[in-house]
Amino acid sequence: MFDLWVLLLLGGVGVLAGFVDAVAGGGGLITIPVLLSSGLSPVGALATNKAQSIVGTTAAAITYWRKGYVSLLALVPAIAAAFAGSLLGAAAVKQVDTAALEIAVPVAVIAVALYFTFSPSIRDADGTAHLSFSRFVSVFGFVIGFYDGLFGPGAGSFFMLAFIALFGLSAARASAHTKVLNVTSNLAALVFFIFAGDVVWPVAIVMAMGQVAGGYLGALTGIRFGAWVIRPLVIVVSLALAIKLLLFP
Repeated sequence: MFDLWVLLLLGGVGVLAGFVDAVAGGGGLITIPVLLSSGLSPVGALATNKAQSIVGTTAAAITYWRKGYVSLLALVPAIAAAFAGSLLGAAAVKQVDTAALEIAVPVAVIAVALYFTFSPSIRDADGTAHLSFSRFVSVFGFVIGFYDGLFGPGAGSFFMLAFIALFGLSAARASAHTKVLNVTSNLAALVFFIFAGDVVWPVAIVMAMGQVAGGYLGALTGIRFGAWVIRPLVIVVSLALAIKLLLFP
């Protein structure tokens, strides 16, 4: 059993993580260390984190959708591809050696941070698309979804990069599309954790309540301030993730 004050603290952490995740992704950088320090096992922390974070991500995705920043119909192929990719990635975890990813992913995430730092493409209006959205979005949905199920860290950053650099979306629209596909890939992985009985539900429910508020407020902030707040947050989150993976694997 968890003390009432601990649960209230975890709910507050859920609000903060949901806000950060809705704007730039990377809410797990906040929640996973807190869950581990609260006494959960590594597997329990990962499973509970998926269960609570998906609620905040869903709240953010719905908010972006209601404000007209994402077309679910256009994303249907990518949603299906991301779900399938994530399921395959989760199923392949025990058969694939992910050791190489422990170095490759921090390098890739640093590259994302550099792109968001120096690229003129990060703006509040759609730019020039280098690939056809309808033709290629499902390909990236599957590939990044597979990575999310297999390993996970940085998946949101990779979605953001693809939507901005390859499909020319504005910062806010890229964040909106990223949230929808994050929900999809996280749901596929969560299915495995639920059937394995790894989710600590009292903690997940309390943090999920905070995630709803944080996800909603974060999405409104991303819509209101656009690239002005999304760019620096993506840079900070990407660098923090790279440091975490390199120094504390």
